[in-house]
Amino acid sequence: MSNTYHQLIIQTVFAVKYRKAQIDPGWKPELQGVIGQLINQAGCKTLVVNGVHDHMHCLFGLKPSLSVSEVMKSVKSKSSKWINESGHLSSRFEWQVGFGCFSYSRSHMERVSRYIHNQEKRHQKISFREEYIQMLQKHGILYDERYLFEDLK
Repeated sequence: MSNTYHQLIIQTVFAVKYRKAQIDPGWKPELQGVIGQLINQAGCKTLVVNGVHDHMHCLFGLKPSLSVSEVMKSVKSKSSKWINESGHLSSRFEWQVGFGCFSYSRSHMERVSRYIHNQEKRHQKISFREEYIQMLQKHGILYDERYLFEDLK
């Protein structure tokens, strides 16, 4: 689209199904690369991808002709397929249904990038559930406890 100028900076957060600790540090960098490539292939611009054993964070520039849901549907399904075909796990891998989505101004990009880069250190002190609830509250997002990411049954 000519004459369309934009700056839509989005952070998404999504969890492994039942928040199982399935993302191994040995192959996590490869997964981050795959996720980043999938975001770029969707027509967006990957800024940062990082996470820990049970969830991932992505910071990217969103193309205005796309919805975040479209991008995440593609990223989650194709990265699940990659994990399942890679042989990294002996059991089937799935991402949990849903995701968190937060928007930022350019002035917050550096701070959010640092936050995402420091996930391993952060999760030595705080659980994913606590982190996620803090993010929802900080952004003024009303939520129902019943629909937060499911824990292992």
